[in-house]
Amino acid sequence: MGPRGLLHLLLVLLDCWASVSAQDGATPVVTMEDLNSTEPAPTTLRHALSPRPPETSRAPRPSSGSRPTPVTDVAALCVCDLSPEQCDVNCCCDPDCSSTDFSIFSACSIPVVMGDSQFCSQKAAIYSLNFTADPPQRIFKLVEQINPSIFCIHITNYKPALSFINPEVPDENNFDKLMKTSDGFSLNAESDVSFTDKPDAPNSAKYEYGVCLQTSDSFLRFPSPLTSSFCSDNNPAAFLVNQAVKCTRSISLEQCEEIETLSMAYYSSPKILRVPNSGTKVPITVQSIVFRSLNKTLTRLEDTDVLRHVLVETRQVQVCTNVVLEVKYSLTYTDAGEIVQAALSLLLGAVSSAMVPLQQKFEIYFIQQNTKPVPLSGNPGYVVGLPLAAGFQPRKGSGIIQSTNRYGQLTILRSTTEQDCLAVEGIRTPVLFGYNMQSGCKLRLTGAVTCRLVAQKVQSLLKGQGFPDYVAPFGNSRAQDVLDWVPVHFITRTSHVKDSCQLPVALAIEVKWTKYGSLLNPQAKIVNVTANLISSSFPETNSGNERTILISTAVTFVDVSAPAEAGFRARPAINARLPFNFFFPFV
Repeated sequence: MGPRGLLHLLLVLLDCWASVSAQDGATPVVTMEDLNSTEPAPTTLRHALSPRPPETSRAPRPSSGSRPTPVTDVAALCVCDLSPEQCDVNCCCDPDCSSTDFSIFSACSIPVVMGDSQFCSQKAAIYSLNFTADPPQRIFKLVEQINPSIFCIHITNYKPALSFINPEVPDENNFDKLMKTSDGFSLNAESDVSFTDKPDAPNSAKYEYGVCLQTSDSFLRFPSPLTSSFCSDNNPAAFLVNQAVKCTRSISLEQCEEIETLSMAYYSSPKILRVPNSGTKVPITVQSIVFRSLNKTLTRLEDTDVLRHVLVETRQVQVCTNVVLEVKYSLTYTDAGEIVQAALSLLLGAVSSAMVPLQQKFEIYFIQQNTKPVPLSGNPGYVVGLPLAAGFQPRKGSGIIQSTNRYGQLTILRSTTEQDCLAVEGIRTPVLFGYNMQSGCKLRLTGAVTCRLVAQKVQSLLKGQGFPDYVAPFGNSRAQDVLDWVPVHFITRTSHVKDSCQLPVALAIEVKWTKYGSLLNPQAKIVNVTANLISSSFPETNSGNERTILISTAVTFVDVSAPAEAGFRARPAINARLPFNFFFPFV
């Protein structure tokens, strides 16, 4: 295209621009720069650039479509009106504001309200304040705003795009029609969600963690509070998930015999499948039944037969007896994921109208077959005479490693009748909580053995093999709770003497503990452990001479409990007033 053709194209574009502007010449126009001002500024045409004479005009071209009526009326729209029937500060479009409210306004927070800014022409509501008037007045103008962009939207031929369409809800009348218009249901093979695996219906011949325990009719029900404190009976018991919950039941004593969740048979009659989807059933055996009377007296029943809950009336008071108050399941499983035994312990009781709504407690725990429970030194506090639980941490961030021999986790040297340190090497005695202990032996030194070798031998003799780094604060502390364990502070004390042999002669372990918890049942808790390795200086032994030294160990338990003081939340205020004539006739 040559220069002449380019000039002709430019003149055609200017002619189109002048034609569009001439159609809107009588309408007030606000440009983008004038949006910050309160007065609309008119825009004039530059006729000098038009190739046509000013007096001639082109007839408007018929358009193939027209802009539909705006869905939102900008004159009635107020986006800053947040408080109903109350004036919002600096909201000039708020209809609840009066002239008195305008006097405290500083400016209009929303000066211009308009629709979609992508249109070439649209309505715009402009708000401003006239502070010169008394009282101040609000100025409102509704103008036609022109978008100068050449990429503005002039015609909209898709009306649904101007508003959100309410989707058609499927029902029994339009379901067939929607099925014909849709593409049907499809499953994306690359989807992360798989609908083939159902955790509630395992296809393997064993139970896995979290899988519901199946029974002959459905699943083992474990009532639990879900969305509220009330019991939900459709909660399933999951494999290897130990639970202990309490929930409430709102019952009527007159209908207590009809409520099956209060009966003993509801919890003892189900038969658990040995493995999922199998025909082998494991019955629930009632292990113990304890009855609680209205005065809280507990009585263990010798017979474990199923008892029915009945409604009786004593002294014109209705009481429902043999009501299930507590349920405890004990399930034994194998390492192959099979349930081999199910035991049940129940607490039955008498319920009166004063105990409604009724609170029930449910527990379930799993025990692996052919395994012995780990013995504890207390639950939770230490028991006097039981060994201290101790261990070491191999690396930072790992748990505590403990010896399988609970009496070999923290030990000291053991005294024998021979009193020979070399003969008692490896013979240790455990540190028992609450027992102050002391032991020792004798070591003969000759000039044939170097001082350094003797020092290493004696230190190994005092500390033993694998001296622990941490001690459990409670008798039932878990190895994974590393931050709760008490570190052992190992301190070495020496006395430097020139031309002498430094030998460790004593190991003193001090254990500080305190009483923790309630004053009625305080629990022993270890708060600090210090191990002091004491060394002494001995002159070098000449060849042919012998020296005998005493090696000793000691353990001391120190009670650092603070004296218990009775406290009150707040000192009671005594509001005592004397009668007005108390001092009559003296005053």
